[in-house]
Amino acid sequence: MEEYGQKALASIPGHYLINFRKAILEQVEDKERVIDRDGFRPNVGIVVCNDDDQVLWGRRINGRDSWQFPQGGMNRDESPEAAMYRELEEEVGLGPESVELLGRTQGWLHYRLPKRFIRKTEDPVCIGQKQIWFLLRLTGAESDINLAAHDDPEFDHWKWVSYWYPVTAVVDFKQAVYRQALSQLAGRLAPKPRTQRRRRRQR
Repeated sequence: MEEYGQKALASIPGHYLINFRKAILEQVEDKERVIDRDGFRPNVGIVVCNDDDQVLWGRRINGRDSWQFPQGGMNRDESPEAAMYRELEEEVGLGPESVELLGRTQGWLHYRLPKRFIRKTEDPVCIGQKQIWFLLRLTGAESDINLAAHDDPEFDHWKWVSYWYPVTAVVDFKQAVYRQALSQLAGRLAPKPRTQRRRRRQR
């Protein structure tokens, strides 16, 4: 049976085999998808800042110029911190050695999906995300950032933006949770010397 299976796979054209493997992986990932009793999927959000307290802002592939922070769902039996490091590597190619963990939000922050995005045919139905947010400092080189670290990238472009810029730049249904997350995390940023703040105002 095993030999037959190998011969059968060998006879399948390459592009069909790739799609077949992708479908199997999607089924495995779907089994790992966790939805709580209220319909929210546990998720982590990631804010990566540089030495100037600017934050990494990514443009989603096929998102019609849609920009957001790196984020992703937690797998079953996965801690928020483990999920954060996994998503960090998957979405922007950064490993733990390239960042410093500055802090995280306390408790879950929720946002609901617009009705047009809710897939009512799924069981269980996901109505939104509940998130733990992490603030990281990039300690490695900017060249460590790699949006093509995996075969299925999330972003096709990134840039540094001011800390509060994402609150109004992200899609409207995420703005409230972005404001909550950044407000909780802002105190983890190192205060700048007064002379440096004054010099920046004069520019």
